[in-house]
Amino acid sequence: MNESILQFIILAPPLLLALTVHEFAHGYVAFRLGDPTAQSSGRLTLNPLKHLDPLGTIAFFIFHFGWAKPIPVNPAYFKDPQKDMLWVALAGPITNLVLAVISALMVKAVMLLAQSIPYSVLGEAILVPLNSTLIASVWINLVLCIFNFLPIPPLDGSRILTGILPPSLARSYMSIERYGFILLIILAATGVLAKLIIPLINFANSLLLS
Repeated sequence: MNESILQFIILAPPLLLALTVHEFAHGYVAFRLGDPTAQSSGRLTLNPLKHLDPLGTIAFFIFHFGWAKPIPVNPAYFKDPQKDMLWVALAGPITNLVLAVISALMVKAVMLLAQSIPYSVLGEAILVPLNSTLIASVWINLVLCIFNFLPIPPLDGSRILTGILPPSLARSYMSIERYGFILLIILAATGVLAKLIIPLINFANSLLLS
């Protein structure tokens, strides 16, 4: 099988799950805090087709970071918009961290299972790709978690930071949001973004899979 096709088969399922659950978590927490926007727009769902951003998905395979369509959130529904947006923002990357931990535990379980059963072609055909997919899931979820924690608008880290800052500083900080996406593209194209997050991802990855 062509190596690129095999890589796609291994990466696609955990990538779809990671992006979908990330956005669903944002919408669910917002919903629990009183905002029905995600639900009324049909985005409070685990259907990946509702969340995929074609450009963000392609970027993941090229630059090793990516994004889904942002979940719609209306802070006007919140009792404390600044603090509640912090919890909504945290929900996405924290969910990815949880998925990374679960995937790492499943890797260990698959390895134990492989050691405890007699060798078979069927077992090899199932356990080896399953193990590769779970290992990819650890890495993908760590990428999404750590990338989204960057305090660059419109990433979740910027919403978390504005939830901590005094209101006047938060407003000043978010005034740079219009330039955030351009800044991310520049950081990615120049390799600065990779230098910032890849060491953290590799450290966390080795920690979980050790």
